[in-house]
Amino acid sequence: MTFRGVHHVGFAVTDLDEAVETYGRLFGATLEHRDAVAEQGVEAASVLVGPSRIELLVPTGDDTPVGRFLAKRGPGMHHVAYEVDDVGSAIAGLEHAGAELIDQVPRRGLFGLQVAFVHPDAVHGVLTEVVCPV
Repeated sequence: MTFRGVHHVGFAVTDLDEAVETYGRLFGATLEHRDAVAEQGVEAASVLVGPSRIELLVPTGDDTPVGRFLAKRGPGMHHVAYEVDDVGSAIAGLEHAGAELIDQVPRRGLFGLQVAFVHPDAVHGVLTEVVCPV
C-alpha cells in the first residue's frame, strides 16, 4: 500500500456558494470542480489554493454524515484525505494494521474517485479518507 500524500482537506460548511466565494476572496482559491455526491448526501466543491486542494461540503439533508457533523460540531474541518494507488489494498492494509474502518469497500466520491473512510478513533480523532482515481 503506497500513500502518495495529502489529496485534500475537507471542511463542512453551511453555505457552499458563500464558502467558495470566501476562499476565493481570502486565499485566491479557484474552483476546480463542483458536484453533488448523492451517495454521501453532500454537495461538494473542490477549490485550489496554490497547489493544495480544499474540499468544501454542504449536506443535502440533516440526517446525513455531514448534516449530523454540522449539527453536533458546527462548521469546520471534517476530514483529511490521503491519495493511494489502490483504495481496496489501502483499506485492507489499514484494517490489518488495526484501524477501524467505516467503509469495508470503496465507494464513489467527488470527481468519481474511489474513496473509503477510516474511523476517527483509529487516527487520534481525525476522520480519514483514502482516495484513488478510477
